[in-house]
Amino acid sequence: MKEYARGARCEARVIGLVPTMGALHEGHTALVARARQECSRVIASVFVNPKQFGPKEDYKKYPRDLEKDAEKLAAVGVDALFAPEAADVYPDGFRTYVNVEGISERLEGRSRPGHFRGVATVVLKLFEIVQPHFAYFGRKDAQQVRIISEMARDLNLDAEIVVCPIVREADGLALSSRNAYLSAEERKAATVLHRALAAARNELASGVRDAMQLQTVMRRILEGEPFARVDYAEIVSADTFEPVVRVARPSYAVLAVFIGKTRLIDNLLIQPPQADSDELLFQL
Repeated sequence: MKEYARGARCEARVIGLVPTMGALHEGHTALVARARQECSRVIASVFVNPKQFGPKEDYKKYPRDLEKDAEKLAAVGVDALFAPEAADVYPDGFRTYVNVEGISERLEGRSRPGHFRGVATVVLKLFEIVQPHFAYFGRKDAQQVRIISEMARDLNLDAEIVVCPIVREADGLALSSRNAYLSAEERKAATVLHRALAAARNELASGVRDAMQLQTVMRRILEGEPFARVDYAEIVSADTFEPVVRVARPSYAVLAVFIGKTRLIDNLLIQPPQADSDELLFQL
């Protein structure tokens, strides 16, 4: 992989990297499509990273189908697929990790201790191996993307982080590899995440800026769904992921909800008003 990437750079190719854990869906292929538009060489990685799973999480059960993933990536124009084994990424004696302090300890970091240490470490390794000019990530994992951006800035990495919109089903459910775990009834219930975020968006559009009121609206909808168990539903700063009292700067409404045994996340990006307008902008 390093030889391939080095050759592409020597040919003055612009390299785009799309890191994935496989079980690919249209959200992943949308990242590839964006990279295809902006780069002359597109490399995708498929690696289920054991370092970002906790001892009680679904590492062994996480969906894997490398052959099907490779076919999908070839069909959308990926130039190279990097699919290493865990022993190649983490050889015997591996003991070096990356930790982005502060932001890694809230929300997902609080619920999944060690998760972001594993994410930051493997992404840094991928960047060192592939040496991309651009790396493409989906906004559904908003906190993760923010952490990777902080790491890239703090460590003076060359890769520019490109954040792409959430891709959703027709009924609003954000695409996720873990959606495959849902039964038919659970799949129907999972739309409650989108409905809760849409309710927060409607409150914001009506003029509500109080974060506690917005959280209450989201929780009321989530708690009305029998299949749902709320991990968190918060309004946070888009920079620090710390709670906000009032929405006045770029913020996220963020959710983590168990639907049955499957944990799903989603978010609503809240942008500040434009110079010629008092209206907030929203991205679901």
